[in-house]
Amino acid sequence: MANIALRNPQYKFIAATSATLSVKCTITIDGTLRYTLIKNVTPSTGVNFDISELARDYLNVTYSSTYAIRSILIVTSLQNYAGLNATGSTIGSAVPYTDKGYEAFGKFVEGSNPEPPFKSGAQFLIAPDTNPPHSSLRWQIYAPFGVAGYVGYTNSTGIFSMSSYSTTATTASGQGNVCTINRIDCTKYGNGTKIIFINRYGVQQDLWFFLKKVDSVKRSNESFQSNTLTFPDDEYAQYEITNAPTKLINTTAKQSHTLSSGYYPEFANAFFEQLLLSEYVWMERPKLDTTVLERVPVIVKESNIQFKTSVNDKLIEYTMRFEDAFDYINNVR
Repeated sequence: MANIALRNPQYKFIAATSATLSVKCTITIDGTLRYTLIKNVTPSTGVNFDISELARDYLNVTYSSTYAIRSILIVTSLQNYAGLNATGSTIGSAVPYTDKGYEAFGKFVEGSNPEPPFKSGAQFLIAPDTNPPHSSLRWQIYAPFGVAGYVGYTNSTGIFSMSSYSTTATTASGQGNVCTINRIDCTKYGNGTKIIFINRYGVQQDLWFFLKKVDSVKRSNESFQSNTLTFPDDEYAQYEITNAPTKLINTTAKQSHTLSSGYYPEFANAFFEQLLLSEYVWMERPKLDTTVLERVPVIVKESNIQFKTSVNDKLIEYTMRFEDAFDYINNVR
């Protein structure tokens, strides 16, 4: 069974014989037949079906407090037919593919049909420490003192799992590998802000912003001119000065947050890149007028980031803007 990245095209291939006039593709997701696709073809040509967008529609990505890994089981079957529109007799045996699909993506330079974790062997499902180059993969994450969390990993056969670490842990273990947990004191600026996002491997990853946080609210609305005149029977026309002739309607608001990351090493540029490219991002923050934490969906408002290096910038720190993925005034109907 292969792991496949559903944010990329995923092609399934069958070789057509000299007698083949059509090919039928069936896509079964989590045990239910969802799609039947048919292509009329030229004999003796290979046929490809891209299943990624169809399958991704059934991948329900939601925040998980236990960092449960979201995936779907996809069984694709391709069959040659002697007639057009998948009619006539079948030719040869069906070609089956069994895959597990994730909200993951490969890069152009990694080629077609990318399979997370994109490198063979047991490893953590976060960007590795590549600065300076090492003879083997190494991993590091950054978290405040007194905070527990999770980091994803995979074994040598490609099974994804989550490793939890305690509030005092300085390492996390995963299938024989070790991820170093660097503890940062952020009490000078509060408690830090945790951003959770689906990284390029298709699993939840934490990224802490350790320095200051600035919140703001932006309002938008419409206005119209109202007639406030009254016409008493025994006097001239009048109006009340407390009754505004300019009325506001359809007032909406968005809350935004500007976060400073604190100082990270150069290899962590990949963390911020994957955050920028993620389509699922949440912020952890106190509930309104309480100290109880909640996780809310947010949108990364940056359209680009300029990667920083120790040579050019000495200290590597990012400031990023986030906007709540919902209106400040409840308008869910």
